[in-house]
Amino acid sequence: MRVLVVGSGAREHALCVALRADAAVTDLVCAPGNAGTAELASTRPVDPNDPAAVAALAAELRPDLTVIGPEAPLVAGAADAVRACGLTVFGPSAAAAAIEGSKAFAKDVMAAAGVPTAESLLCEGAAAVQSALDAFGPPYVVKEDGLAAGKGVLVTADRAAATEHAERAVAAVGRVLVEDYLDGPEVSLFGISDGASVLTLLPAQDFKRAYDGDRGPNTGGMGAYSPVPDVGAAQVEDLRRTVLEPTLAELARRGTPFVGVLYAGLALTRRGPQVVEFNARFGDPETQVVLALLDTPVAGLLRAAATGTLAGYPRPQWRPGAAVTVVVAAEGYPSAPRVGDPVGGLAEAAAVPGVTVLHAGTARDGDVVRSAGGRVLSITATGSSLSAARAAAYEAASLIRLAGAHYRRDIAVVAAERADAAGAGS
Repeated sequence: MRVLVVGSGAREHALCVALRADAAVTDLVCAPGNAGTAELASTRPVDPNDPAAVAALAAELRPDLTVIGPEAPLVAGAADAVRACGLTVFGPSAAAAAIEGSKAFAKDVMAAAGVPTAESLLCEGAAAVQSALDAFGPPYVVKEDGLAAGKGVLVTADRAAATEHAERAVAAVGRVLVEDYLDGPEVSLFGISDGASVLTLLPAQDFKRAYDGDRGPNTGGMGAYSPVPDVGAAQVEDLRRTVLEPTLAELARRGTPFVGVLYAGLALTRRGPQVVEFNARFGDPETQVVLALLDTPVAGLLRAAATGTLAGYPRPQWRPGAAVTVVVAAEGYPSAPRVGDPVGGLAEAAAVPGVTVLHAGTARDGDVVRSAGGRVLSITATGSSLSAARAAAYEAASLIRLAGAHYRRDIAVVAAERADAAGAGS
């Protein structure tokens, strides 16, 4: 099977690692890729956000499967353009990808499907914003109605900050979503869908804030772990029935069947699980840990979804143990990341047992790998337990040399301690 992966981040590097390990994959291309994917796949230049360019590349290569990684190309219609060439593609249409591209659309779908989520108000002016902030009270939750690379949501007790964020969003796109705050820990659940059937992957938990203790601004994600000790197989099955299936059924009812990964970001509240957001693609950095534990060959699974043959497909199988990802970010991330600095210690980090160094924002400059984005690397480790995976990930992260780099030191620490305590008491 020849596979084309579209994208250039750590998610795409993780996909390439999983695809290269699949015996069915005979040829792998990543476009445009990065310094890490170039070690596993052929690379081709392309603007992922240009559907015509993506389709032209796919038409030239004629892959058996095209996998579109990032959200922006999907919302722009890259999957539609590739399908129009008569090719098999894993990724939703632009109409279905609106589940991520528009918070208002997602809320409308959830309301119609009866999916539990926070109450919200769509505001189109300053007076409506203030009324909504009054209605819900602090902590205020303000969401831009569009793609924002994970950084369009503000959760704050500061009324002035909430007002400023909302007014900036209204000025940019004409409206903003203000909603009730959902208490409780968050969990990410991926559903692989062919538009009718859906198979769930292992749940994961990510860390959005930039600094330890969930402080600082929102980011695209500073780390993740899987499995989640508090979310077992029975609850995953319940979430599939109450969240994923109704949402997919509603999208199909509207004539926009969803083919790809439906990512549900969920808050485990005292009133039960509620959807915080939907994404239309593999999450980053959760994909890094989930694929690290996947034992089922990934190409066949994705192709079954892309060809509408997921019904009856075997449930994914998982390796024992746990996985942890620690994101190494550039100086100034997320507001103004510095790029162009040499990245050292890559071989030493990759030599730590159980570790895979996944590139996110990197580019090769001759023999030197340089930073080329805010999130530079995803250090991903597997181990017999969350504690073992954490230890390996942080050992490897400490070996990376990048001027001004920063990473969180508390990824999965609470979950690991809880899992260790549960194991000691069993």
